[in-house]
Amino acid sequence: MQNRFTRRRAMQAAGMLAAAPHVSVSAQGRRRTWPFEEGTDTPKLCLEIGWSNFTERDLRRIRQLGITYVLSSWSQIPWDEAELRAKMDRLRQSGLTLYNLMIGGFPNTIYGRPGRDEEIEKVIRSIRVAGRCGLPVVEYNFYAHRLVEGYYEELGRGGAGLTAYTYDKVKDLPPLPEIGVHSLDEMWKNITYFLKAVIPEAEKAGVRMALHPNDPPVPLSRGSGQIMATVDGWKKLISIVPSPSNGITYDCGVTRELGEDPVEVFRYFMQRKAVNHMHYRNVKVRRPYVDYTEVFPDEGEVDMFAVMKEVVRLGYNGIIYPEHPRALDIDRERPDFRPFYPGGGTYGGLAYNVGYARAMLQAAMASV
Repeated sequence: MQNRFTRRRAMQAAGMLAAAPHVSVSAQGRRRTWPFEEGTDTPKLCLEIGWSNFTERDLRRIRQLGITYVLSSWSQIPWDEAELRAKMDRLRQSGLTLYNLMIGGFPNTIYGRPGRDEEIEKVIRSIRVAGRCGLPVVEYNFYAHRLVEGYYEELGRGGAGLTAYTYDKVKDLPPLPEIGVHSLDEMWKNITYFLKAVIPEAEKAGVRMALHPNDPPVPLSRGSGQIMATVDGWKKLISIVPSPSNGITYDCGVTRELGEDPVEVFRYFMQRKAVNHMHYRNVKVRRPYVDYTEVFPDEGEVDMFAVMKEVVRLGYNGIIYPEHPRALDIDRERPDFRPFYPGGGTYGGLAYNVGYARAMLQAAMASV
């Protein structure tokens, strides 16, 4: 009897396909099925916690958003191993993993002043502690001054707060006496001195360093040069001491602020194994570097889905921070509302960012 493919059989086959789990294959060749969950071979969304004052309520709110990775900042160096282990253990008990800890507390190193060798030794000791505790990433900043005075609030859809920036109103602000003026060449010499001492030790410890771009990425900040205010500067940084331990915090929003293509820039640094952390946000740019507005992730100039697809395609498996939440009334109405940036939000805005970023991530994992 001839086996005919009837309409009934076609409908049965379609039903079987609909019932079957959606399957995708990772960059490492591993099969994934719906729901596409974050794991060792995928990017992982994260949120920030305060280092000295997080509460069980803070941890519950993070977990309720489906987040299992966090980052924080600890500027007192050298880091204490017992304290770091205790904090990481407490987070684990709440279902959270500390993945990235920002280090600070080395101003003499940044300014090239006496005492920098002692500071660098404290940084190295902290990195060794991170390695022994299993902390993968240590993030840091390296700017003489950050020209945050140019931020102001702009109202967006429904009166939501947006964070705008203009350089014109602050470009002539004088240097601060306690900081002085540091040329671009001087800043490059200072970071080179730092990297040559620190990166070999980070390699030994199994820790990856991530330098955050200058943001705002203006040419001068109260008279001082900014080494990470251009993509060429990012490229120069990773060439000073070539190593997976010498990388950047890739930020698609800052990349667009520079007038650059976020997908191409991400590809360049991933091909060199230099993306050690990632921020995920969107902007509208009036003039690159100097005049722009940080907006909701769904309405800016960055093709956020194209970025996330490239992130998944190239096998980035670190954490992604959907940062800089917009100011929503649900946050503004709280008596403890204290945004860091004008027009910035807190928990309600972060919940929106996480939901958007997770949708982009799951869609990318399904399509790549």
